[in-house]
Amino acid sequence: MKKQTTNRDSLEILASGKGWLAVDKPAGISVHNDPGKDLCALATNRLRTDADLKDITGLGDRDRLGAAHRLDRETSGVILLAAHKSVLSHFAAQFENRKCDKYYTAILNGRLPAGTGPDGWVIWNWPLTKTAGGRKNPRGKGPRKESTTLVRVLNHSDHYTLVECKLLTGRKHQIRRHAKLAGHPVVGDRRYGSKRALDFLMHKHAFKRLGLHAARLEIQLPDGSPVVIRSQALPGEMQRLFTGDGQSTGFNTTHILMDF
Repeated sequence: MKKQTTNRDSLEILASGKGWLAVDKPAGISVHNDPGKDLCALATNRLRTDADLKDITGLGDRDRLGAAHRLDRETSGVILLAAHKSVLSHFAAQFENRKCDKYYTAILNGRLPAGTGPDGWVIWNWPLTKTAGGRKNPRGKGPRKESTTLVRVLNHSDHYTLVECKLLTGRKHQIRRHAKLAGHPVVGDRRYGSKRALDFLMHKHAFKRLGLHAARLEIQLPDGSPVVIRSQALPGEMQRLFTGDGQSTGFNTTHILMDF
């Protein structure tokens, strides 16, 4: 496995190996529902123009990358891509069967109390529907299934709480819906957050994105070896919002993703 860096105008390649690569998805880009402009298309174009990446992955001009899992358009962070069906199926099966671990960093509205247990985790365990909910009914309409999110407080500012989240189930918008049910919606969430909070973010901080970032992925490679793939830094917009919001407790958000 090899990690590559890119310039600021290209996709950030976090890791790569035979038949696959992991990228740091920017917020605001669809994974695979915007032909020619989505993440899979951008990564495929990058592959076709990068001789070193072709050599590392063993992929060529005729290969098209697909995503082994999903992130909402509004969410940034680690996402795993592959071209060959066998490699894609290998990764996708781990997501489907919950054999990999996904960690997120989020900024929540308000002051979420820290967990009192030795590991600091708080358990959010509200059942959710398979499909998305809404601001007035985040649980969703219809049959609901068990949904569990672990949340650990990392820092507080005057108005916000910086948290680490670990998904134990995979419902649509799970972190966002659970955060709403906990009374601390993810900042910038236009679907589940309040209009008043969104207006405050826009006019006070010029903050226009969702404050949710896929920070780390732990998964098994096709050769059986485990790998940890990390985003390199908390996105700049999230850093500026949190560190600019009064006094935090001294946690260095620039390096937060490396400290989990």
